[in-house]
Amino acid sequence: MSATPPVNPAAPGPAAPTVLGVPAPQEDVDAIVAFVARVEHAQQNALPDAFLDGFREDALWTTAHGKRLTGLPEISAFTRTVLPPQAGSPVTATYAVDLILFIRPDIAAVKIRQRPVSRADGRLLDEVFHGSEDPSALMAAHPEAIPGTPTYVLAKDDGVWRVAAAQNTQVLDAGTLAAG
Repeated sequence: MSATPPVNPAAPGPAAPTVLGVPAPQEDVDAIVAFVARVEHAQQNALPDAFLDGFREDALWTTAHGKRLTGLPEISAFTRTVLPPQAGSPVTATYAVDLILFIRPDIAAVKIRQRPVSRADGRLLDEVFHGSEDPSALMAAHPEAIPGTPTYVLAKDDGVWRVAAAQNTQVLDAGTLAAG
């Protein structure tokens, strides 16, 4: 099994994120995009230490199913339990930065598009919903294809961007699923 899914040749490359808020240098935009790429790599390759390296000690994390985790020790215990078994999963995810809102030069809210992808062939699984008149009927049949829409609040401490707070939410809105 490949550690990183093959690139989907039909999928366009990631678009540059929309950047809003207070002025910020391009190097911070680039650093945040690179940060999210490291999260993707850690998730796809089931690397708890690499994933956890992106958190502040006092971080707050809410999982896609609503479990609240407070502080790095609690986030670490959860991650070390759930992430390693994902290495054998036939599905992983891609992460693309959609929007960055610089609240202050050292605080950014980051909206991410998380798409499920087949490890075997790189096929984007959420495309099953695109254009469907009733994607809600497909959700029960294809739970592995439901995408995510995480929001990370990143803080830049000593020149390094890390998660201060995050909400990892599944996309369950039928209109959003159908639109892609």
